[in-house]
Amino acid sequence: MEKKIGCYICTGCEIGEAINAEAALEELSAPVKKTHEALCSPEGLAMLKQDMESEGVNALCIGACSMREKTEVFNTFDPKKVIVERVNLREHVAWCQKPGDEDTQMMVNDYMIMGLTKVEKSDFLEAYSPSEEQPIDKTIIVVGGGVTGLTAALEAAKAGYSVVIVEKEAELGGFLGKMNKQFPKRPPYAELQDTNIGDLIAEAEANSNIKIYKNAIFNKVENGPCIYEISLNVNGKEVNIRGGAFIMATGWKPYDPNNLGHLGYGNCSNVITNVMMEEMAAKGKLERPSDGQEPKSVLFIQCAGSRDPEHLPYCSAVCCRVSLKQAKYVREMIGDSKVYILYKDIRSPGLYEDFYKNMQQDEGLFLTKGEVASVTEDADGSVVVEAEDTLVGKNIKLKADMVVLATGMVPNSADGEAIRKLTDAKATLKKEDAAKPQIEAAEQDLITYKDHEGSQILNLNYRQGPDLPMLKYGMPDSHFICFPYETRRTGIYAAGPMRTPMDIQDSMDDAAGAAMKAIQCVELTSQGKAVHPRAGDESYPSFFLQRCTQCKRCTEECPFGTINEDAKGTPEIFPTRCRRCGICMGACPERIISFKNYSVDMIASEIKSLEIPDEDEEKPRVLVFMCENDAYPALDIVGKMRLQYSPFVRVIPLRCLGSTNIVWIADSLSSGFDGILLIGCKYGDDYQCHYVKGSELCNTRLGNVKETLDRLALESERIRFEQLEFSEYEKIPKIIEEFMETIDRVGPNPYKDF
Repeated sequence: MEKKIGCYICTGCEIGEAINAEAALEELSAPVKKTHEALCSPEGLAMLKQDMESEGVNALCIGACSMREKTEVFNTFDPKKVIVERVNLREHVAWCQKPGDEDTQMMVNDYMIMGLTKVEKSDFLEAYSPSEEQPIDKTIIVVGGGVTGLTAALEAAKAGYSVVIVEKEAELGGFLGKMNKQFPKRPPYAELQDTNIGDLIAEAEANSNIKIYKNAIFNKVENGPCIYEISLNVNGKEVNIRGGAFIMATGWKPYDPNNLGHLGYGNCSNVITNVMMEEMAAKGKLERPSDGQEPKSVLFIQCAGSRDPEHLPYCSAVCCRVSLKQAKYVREMIGDSKVYILYKDIRSPGLYEDFYKNMQQDEGLFLTKGEVASVTEDADGSVVVEAEDTLVGKNIKLKADMVVLATGMVPNSADGEAIRKLTDAKATLKKEDAAKPQIEAAEQDLITYKDHEGSQILNLNYRQGPDLPMLKYGMPDSHFICFPYETRRTGIYAAGPMRTPMDIQDSMDDAAGAAMKAIQCVELTSQGKAVHPRAGDESYPSFFLQRCTQCKRCTEECPFGTINEDAKGTPEIFPTRCRRCGICMGACPERIISFKNYSVDMIASEIKSLEIPDEDEEKPRVLVFMCENDAYPALDIVGKMRLQYSPFVRVIPLRCLGSTNIVWIADSLSSGFDGILLIGCKYGDDYQCHYVKGSELCNTRLGNVKETLDRLALESERIRFEQLEFSEYEKIPKIIEEFMETIDRVGPNPYKDF
């Protein structure tokens, strides 16, 4: 379709008072150029539509407010028929620069020129649609039939979606099916309640939208969201199904108590775990393993392996309440019993605090804070526990018929071998300096997603491994800051204790959230649109494979496993897995990857479209690449707060800083820009980057660029990388000011006049 471009500048919201809109339009070569006092108003929108009907305009370059504002107005145009480019003249010019100033006018002229260039380089979108051989399927596949999986399945089924539950065991219910009671959920939070897991199972089995496979495991999962092809092994027989999205609800397992010999497990016959205690209570009788007698005194040791750098460094969230619950079992089932709880801290959040307070009133329960010094066994089988630093101010010795270790929670999806390496590295080497290399290597085994074998629950046909990559300590990767159910596999959502330790109620809430995300995924994907964070985006990458050198960087660096590769290393893209971040585009040295509205050539053309002032004009130019997720909206707030910064910067928003192709750096310097500032999301273990690895990858690439600049006798200070959270907007003017001072110090770009 041939494009006819119309350029429009809104003069409302103080834009008209700050700039000369007519003068800015004169700099543009578009056939239609107009101003309006309020383009977002019904009248302004009517003018745009009139030009589209009478003038044939089908590509709009709109200079007005931020692209993050008035989306309900300007996103009404069909991207298959109309190209719309928003140029931010309000927050990024009028509200942060001196009105009527020459440099302010130059800024708006440049922004409109860049906007027009982008429109000229853009093409009409065509949403991705699978072939007729791969019809869209919106079935939600729930992996795990415990309380989390059952809740997720029921929530999705109630919304009208077909659901398949895949459970590896012979019965549904998971760990909850083995439990005796659950925490109080009603005031006054004093009495334990039934698990009601049987009712949940019956409801799922009776729901016509839910199909259940038990004794089932995954042979293979191929393709991507809405076109998954799934092979199951059900009772030894192969069953093939299709699906749209996955909810991973594979639950948890207790931390291996064999690692807890220092707490008596394996050395004292009457030291058991909280899971063993729960199973005893469910059978209706508490008895010592050594002689089958009722224990008249029971001691609970909290954080048995949890909050311990040599075992599980995290809090397992529920252990304190479980011990309080099991203490109640003992007191109710053995009338004259005594119970002791030795804790580091008692954590009973929210209304569960009332349960804790109620238990404190029991005269047969003794709680004290302390660290276990030793656990030994007497001749009669009793267990003697010595504790230090207790609340009573002295060391104590407690003797009990039985000791219960509150072992922590480990996700069933965890790679046991990788966790064992990490545990061994921390346990065998006590000195921090000596242990550091082995610990870092073991942690990297858990973090890495390249060729990661994981737990092999799903057996995904992904180049980056058959299962979900994991963060530290076996947790599957989840963007807990922005999108808590996310994983690095589009269309696969984590819920319940396999995502992070949590109790029954939190697991049910988590399940409902994951079900909603899975539904959003199948609905958007079925329309050819991207999921979070670019929800609704109808673009997707295309590959000019004739120039591909099989370097594999795109397949290795994509955080989401979008790209497989054939035997020769040629990329095989699965568009429904794609999140449209453009990281593959930034990774490709041959620049063969592009989107119809976002490409290496497009950004390079924007850079080259600007006229750079001569050195004697003393108007330096700094190009700022900003991530559209945190940095760009933070700059919007700078404008809304009317904070001023240098008029010599020019901002180009990027989908992700990871999409930065090194050629843009070269083009910027060769075009005469004096400096390049890149501002992206924070990264690391507690990462903020919306695309997980993008910001980090960009920083790594820039390290190589700076080395090249040094070899060419160009100051590496001309390039600067900054990490920024959305809430740190007040730092931006200072960052820009400090960088401009650096540019003044190193002087003009020597390529400026060439």
